[in-house]
Amino acid sequence: STLRADLPPALAARPAGTATAGEDGLLQPLTATAGSAERGRALVAQRQVSQCLLCHQAPLEVPFQGDISTNLAGAGARWTAAQLRQRLVNPRRQNPASIMPAYFETAPRNRVGAAWRDKTILDAQQIEDVIAWLQTLR
Repeated sequence: STLRADLPPALAARPAGTATAGEDGLLQPLTATAGSAERGRALVAQRQVSQCLLCHQAPLEVPFQGDISTNLAGAGARWTAAQLRQRLVNPRRQNPASIMPAYFETAPRNRVGAAWRDKTILDAQQIEDVIAWLQTLR
């Protein structure tokens, strides 16, 4: 699988999967700009943009949240920023059978419309924003 070319040079130069913190996380942020918890909260609340609430529940006043995956309440207490980053970039590194999409990979996918082919679901800043918000959930 391939990470996007807009990664920081130190991360982009590494083959996919080598920028890990041990077995369970990406230590290095994807952007030089720190994530914004406010923007991250707004992204998660926008089901059509982030798709998070299709499967997850979160402490947000948004109707019709998913219930087939982990409740995001307390995510900041359960996982480090590095662990959350890895789960968003490519959750199959922890669980090859995961149905969660890789939010920051452009690897070939089956049954993807032409408008979305070779694009990530979220960009690097959006990933960092979502992580910043999830880290506030303690």
